[in-house]
Amino acid sequence: MRFLYKPFSLVFGIVGGLLAKQLFAVVWSWIDKEDPPDANVRETTWPKVLGAAAVEGVTFNVTRAAVDRAGARGFERLTGVWPGPATTGE
Repeated sequence: MRFLYKPFSLVFGIVGGLLAKQLFAVVWSWIDKEDPPDANVRETTWPKVLGAAAVEGVTFNVTRAAVDRAGARGFERLTGVWPGPATTGE
């Protein structure tokens, strides 16, 4: 039954990535009025580039984890089978 989860997992990954991109734009707008800096722009400062990268990384990973977890819980409710290892030791 777990093999049926793979297509759902791929869709959840895509949805999570798209959602994270939008969420990063919102979070960055709270930090700075300008668009997130590009690392290759000469006038951009190190703190701004590294701060944007850190915010983007955290936003992406947290959003992706939340979407993956919600998808796994939904799959479990629908099928009665947890799609991954039952414990961290497996």
